[in-house]
Amino acid sequence: MADLPWYIPLLIFVARIGDVSLGTVRMIFVIAGWRWRAAGLGFFEVLIWALAVGGLIGYITHPVALVAYAGGFASGNLLGMSIERRLALGVRLVRVIHRDADASLSAALRDAGYRVTRVEGAGRDGPVEIAFAVVRRRALPGLLSHIHRVAPESVVTVERAEYASMSATGPGPASSRWWGMRLAGRLGK
Repeated sequence: MADLPWYIPLLIFVARIGDVSLGTVRMIFVIAGWRWRAAGLGFFEVLIWALAVGGLIGYITHPVALVAYAGGFASGNLLGMSIERRLALGVRLVRVIHRDADASLSAALRDAGYRVTRVEGAGRDGPVEIAFAVVRRRALPGLLSHIHRVAPESVVTVERAEYASMSATGPGPASSRWWGMRLAGRLGK
């Protein structure tokens, strides 16, 4: 059994944090359709992983090395999720069902600068307003906050949009053709 230098568990731990964090972000890029970015991250992810495994294999009989490997994996997951949350990539489809069909939630959201489609619906207790909005993920917290201020008892669902195409006639970047292509991940392919 070889002696375990003090820095080996630290290197294994840091390497695992690095490769697992990169793996988490790489998967987001894969889901978004950004093939080349995902491939680039995958290269570095596996390179770092190979170094971490090599360090572990050399000292496999030392429990500290095993704990460093497992701890780095767990910490890398936490860091990767934090990075993913900060990047806030992609777009979200927000669906709001508002029981008071006469009070126009859609108009209030439009006044706040959001693009909203309103649909009349029928719920168990009568007419409802159904509002749809497609927003960048970064804009989601602001939209949800506004919805909860205007219609606190509404039902809100949020889902990831696979593809979003915006009209080229409206103001701002949300209407540009580039943004619609970017959302679809076509510039990353």
